[in-house]
Amino acid sequence: MNLFTPAEVAKNYIATGKAKVNTPVSKMFVLAILAGAFIAVGGVGATTAAVSVPLASVGKFVGACVFPGGLSMVLLAGSELFTGNTLLVIPLLEKEISPAGMLKNWVVVYLGNIVGGFLIAAGIVYSHQVSLFGNQMAVSVLSTAAGKCTMPFGDALIKGILCNFLVCIAVWISFAAKDVAGKIAGLFFPIMMFVLCGFEHSVANMYYISAGLFAKGIPEYAEAAAEAGVNLDAVTWGGFFGGNLLPVTIGNIIGGAICVGCAYWFVYLRKGQAK
Repeated sequence: MNLFTPAEVAKNYIATGKAKVNTPVSKMFVLAILAGAFIAVGGVGATTAAVSVPLASVGKFVGACVFPGGLSMVLLAGSELFTGNTLLVIPLLEKEISPAGMLKNWVVVYLGNIVGGFLIAAGIVYSHQVSLFGNQMAVSVLSTAAGKCTMPFGDALIKGILCNFLVCIAVWISFAAKDVAGKIAGLFFPIMMFVLCGFEHSVANMYYISAGLFAKGIPEYAEAAAEAGVNLDAVTWGGFFGGNLLPVTIGNIIGGAICVGCAYWFVYLRKGQAK
């Protein structure tokens, strides 16, 4: 077969996880910056595609179909993504890595992902990329950031769980494929569905909300958004970190580590009796 079975994926991920944890911190951080940038570029493409379509519902679907390109780059170009690395719970449960090693990876990768997201956000705002379509892209960027910053804690937490359940399933399916085409095809639908449904991805939000914060500081973009009815007062650093990233990150950990990682470890690896 031109694919690995779920049991084989589970076994193979033990070696993958050990390699991730044992990567030197400097390399881990650079790879994390790249992953944050890849996901951010997927977000830029999704927003650009969505705004370019006159009908909002169709635009949202088109944008959701573009966004998976970000994870394709993460998995095929080589990088470290926090949300996918919640699957490190699998080698942890197999006692192949330590809790300290897993947490070190999560912290370093999370910080690197933030840097990558910020760099792309700054790049598209200060290069005036968001002035496309008569500043309508800037309006979309600020509207998205405002919506994420004002989302109730419980909503953000649950949407974070649902999101990373799908993201880790996408990663799992991509690991099952043995060729590039299979990996891209396998990850496409779970990622497209999470974007279409409006679930919350912490690394994507590192780009989406920081882009809104940067755009808010440019008068022409802020004015266009205010005229469109966007609540600019909601776009704050506190709303970014405390109002959104905190609950979404917790939800992403639950969705990836528990709902996918622990579940597949229990089914395929518990007591070493793989099926």
